[in-house]
Amino acid sequence: MKKGRMAPGSCSEPCGHVMPCNPNLATDRRIMEIIVDAFLDALIDGVKMLPFLYLAYLLIEWLERNHGERIEKALAGGGHWGFVPGALLGCVPQCGFSAVAANFYASRVITPGTLLAVFLATSDEAIPLLAAEPTLWNKLGLLLVLKIVFGIAAGLVLDVPLRRILPKGLYGGYEGHADEVDCHEEHEEHSSIFLAALRHTLEIFVFILVFSFIIGLIFGLVGADSAAAFLGSLGIFQPMMAALIGLVPNCGASVLLAQLYMGGAITFGSFFAGLCSGAGIGLAVLWRVNPSWKQNLFMTGLLWFCGTCCGILLQWVV
Repeated sequence: MKKGRMAPGSCSEPCGHVMPCNPNLATDRRIMEIIVDAFLDALIDGVKMLPFLYLAYLLIEWLERNHGERIEKALAGGGHWGFVPGALLGCVPQCGFSAVAANFYASRVITPGTLLAVFLATSDEAIPLLAAEPTLWNKLGLLLVLKIVFGIAAGLVLDVPLRRILPKGLYGGYEGHADEVDCHEEHEEHSSIFLAALRHTLEIFVFILVFSFIIGLIFGLVGADSAAAFLGSLGIFQPMMAALIGLVPNCGASVLLAQLYMGGAITFGSFFAGLCSGAGIGLAVLWRVNPSWKQNLFMTGLLWFCGTCCGILLQWVV
């Protein structure tokens, strides 16, 4: 190369070094590094959880197969005080009971307070995720206790004092019979319990991988400090936003909330708000099987309101 000429896409400094001066190339390289780092971090974190997740789902499968019918009978036989067993049974980490409760409510087998208690106590996939992280076992215990307490309290208020105030069109009684509903289309009762647990573990692992990657990518592009500052600046609105996310009738919503909390992006109060309003597939089942859209809308709004209030309260306490 002749003196005075430079290679395309490069520039020369007084010291004589030739350096690339294409800003687009540097930006593309930086974005690629962020994508690779986010994926590797998500993959490593997810793989670390696999043994704990598998053991958790093994226990869940055993409970479903050996005690599922008893639990559902206890839920249906609670009568006017059904919100007590409803809150206790709702804490079992799977969304099948919330779907059963929605069907029972549509057939007037349980009261609205029982349904609300089950919905508020449901945490589905968030429980195995927290159980897979030994450092968060104390928070897991606190979460379960508080969900039971708030579920019973909300069910009591709805079934006792508010029952006399609310219009009959929004309340509804309990009579009749409902068929069993499971949140999984294929229940796998005829397959090995170990294979069923493995299948659910791998399914939730994909959720974890995707959401962890997305969160890591956002934090990498925006900057972890900037993203955390934005979420922190929401203040009282953070539990409101989390409660809205929780209303999404999919187990992936609780996975997202758990990942945000475990990554320090949201507070325990916001995490709790999202899990309280998150009833898994139960909310979708309610809208599908219950003919009264007014009751469905009322229960959905009440679920968000209770989740938000609980989250705001814990925002100042925990």
